[in-house]
Amino acid sequence: MRICFDMDGTIANLYGVEGWLDNLINEDVRPYREAEVLLNMNVLARLLNKLQRAGHEIVVISWLSKCGSENYDKAVTETKKAWLKKHLGSVKFDEINIVKYGTNKAQFAKSENDILFDDEKPNRDGWTGKAYDVNSILEVLKAI
Repeated sequence: MRICFDMDGTIANLYGVEGWLDNLINEDVRPYREAEVLLNMNVLARLLNKLQRAGHEIVVISWLSKCGSENYDKAVTETKKAWLKKHLGSVKFDEINIVKYGTNKAQFAKSENDILFDDEKPNRDGWTGKAYDVNSILEVLKAI
C-alpha cells in the first residue's frame, strides 16, 4: 500500500505564514521554508518508519505554486524537500513528487488500497483509493 501526503495545508502550515499569498505571487519561497508543522512530527515519523518497515510505501505529492516561473518552481521544489528533511529527517520517502499546480494526484496511486491525506476536498474526491482530511492522519496511520 502507498501512503501519500500532500504538504501545504496538510502537514505544513503554509497558509498560516503571514503574507504567504503575496510571497508566492512575488516568487518568494519564504512561506514554504517558514511553514510550521501541523501535527506532532516525532509521532508521525515513528508511525511512517514503522509502516515502511512493514512494507508500505511513503510518498509525498505536493503542488507547486499556481503561478511561478521555471526557476521559481525549482526553488520551491528544493525548499519543500528541505522542509521535509528538517521536519521528517528520519523518514526515507519512497517518492517525493512536487508537481505542477492542479495535477491530478490520483495518477500516483497504484492500487485501490492506497491512501491520500490532503486538505483539498477535490483531491480526496478524485483519489482512487481511500482519502482522508488532515484531522485524521495519526488515527488512520495507527490503525493500519
